[in-house]
Amino acid sequence: MSIQARRERERAERERAIVVAARELAEAEGWDAVTTRRLAAEIEYSQPVLYSHFKGKDAIMAAVAVQGCGELADELAAARAAATDPRQAVAGIAGAYAAFAERRPALYDAIFNLPTVLPFATRDVPVDLARAFAELAETLRPFAGDDDLEAFTEAFWSGLHGLISLMGSGRLRRAGHERRLALLVDRFTCGGTTPGTDSRRA
Repeated sequence: MSIQARRERERAERERAIVVAARELAEAEGWDAVTTRRLAAEIEYSQPVLYSHFKGKDAIMAAVAVQGCGELADELAAARAAATDPRQAVAGIAGAYAAFAERRPALYDAIFNLPTVLPFATRDVPVDLARAFAELAETLRPFAGDDDLEAFTEAFWSGLHGLISLMGSGRLRRAGHERRLALLVDRFTCGGTTPGTDSRRA
């Protein structure tokens, strides 16, 4: 291995270590506990070394968010692949999305709730963010009908996010979570056409 290749590998390993440490610290103590000083101590790098990889906490949070969104995309894809029909696929991704948010609240916050330097809804959106949205869109495609698929998906995503955020902040009762998800899925799958059937209702 050349010296240049070794240096690049070592740099990539340091970046991964920083991201992993930030994520683990946020999940254990919340994002307020994640500071460059604390991270430097956790991974035993100096702060100048940390800043040679990331401009600051915002950039580190963005890297954590991209990593997390890739994992979310994988879980949505798995839920869609496991479904036996289009409606079940929508229910599956709704459940997978909600489970991800509940299992990884700090990660979900980094992706969708906290201020971020990441570009959303632009051509510059990172691949993993676009991939997660694409999984939602492709799952909902059979039910969009004449509606714009992007807008239809954004409305469904907003509904999911709203339910999760309101429940997480105590504004909605946890006991009604499954029923609310079922209602959301039902409203968004009442139109469109599934293979071999006409599911459009008047």
